[in-house]
Amino acid sequence: MTTKNYFEDDDLAFDAWKAKYQLNNETLEEFFERIASEFARLDNFKRDSLMPEALSEYGQERFKIENLKDHFLNLFKDFKYILPGGSVLAGLGNPKPVSLSNCYVIETGDSVGEIFDSAKNMAEIYKRRGGVGLDLSVLRPAGAAVNNAANTTGGVVPFMELYSQTTNTIGQEGRRGALMLSIDINHPDSPQFVTIKQDLTKVTGANVSVRLNSEFMKAVEEDADYILRWPCDFDKNKLVKSEDLSYNNLSEFLYYTSSDFTQEPIKVYFKKIKAKELWDSIIHCAWNSAEPGILFWDNILDNDPASVYKKF
Repeated sequence: MTTKNYFEDDDLAFDAWKAKYQLNNETLEEFFERIASEFARLDNFKRDSLMPEALSEYGQERFKIENLKDHFLNLFKDFKYILPGGSVLAGLGNPKPVSLSNCYVIETGDSVGEIFDSAKNMAEIYKRRGGVGLDLSVLRPAGAAVNNAANTTGGVVPFMELYSQTTNTIGQEGRRGALMLSIDINHPDSPQFVTIKQDLTKVTGANVSVRLNSEFMKAVEEDADYILRWPCDFDKNKLVKSEDLSYNNLSEFLYYTSSDFTQEPIKVYFKKIKAKELWDSIIHCAWNSAEPGILFWDNILDNDPASVYKKF
């Protein structure tokens, strides 16, 4: 049976396998052999440092398997039982520097140098077949003062275009880079962030998601005012009251971190909005174009299984 015939004339499945996972025109049988051989090689490498008596009952049974290649081949062959993720299929046994992980979370900073360093790091990941997740909440909002030739910054949205274009520019074999951009709902630019992709010519190289919190959702339920702020984790109650702000206008305040005023103050930016108006905008945009996605961030943190592990 030829590889093409194996797919029973399913052109979509065959084309996807050929474009994304086939290496050097290998046959399907050679494909399964490659993956199984690499799994066996890596498993054998790990065994050298293991003490069988320290393993679980399952681990001890695994340890007794002599022909690991055949073991894995029986699991993978003909897509019968299990199959690793796409980057693993494309990268194992590949002599090129190809990532075995689908996605990486990277960071940026609030300076031009750091922003463009992030774009460079993004490109390096893309060329190895990885995808990127990047949160933009650290960037100061549009209209905030900057310490360079400009008086103020254009905010988050222009840099969304930079990262989107980086993604579109770096081609990959059989695919393009994948990028997820997110922002904290507290950010003063979040209203512009959530609507940017209503223009289908904007940010074409990224998906966007907004990070919601319980404080915002409570304000939505109560149809109350909500104070956006930057830095996003700043406690708004330390400095301003809702009645001190006008709707939808960015206000700058100086906040002294020292009670004796001996330290330089930090600049904090606030913008008062109607919570339900922003929520309705998010829902309309998601209905109209399937973006932005929504990350209920407090729920994610409260239910994150990684939190049960000891922190070092």
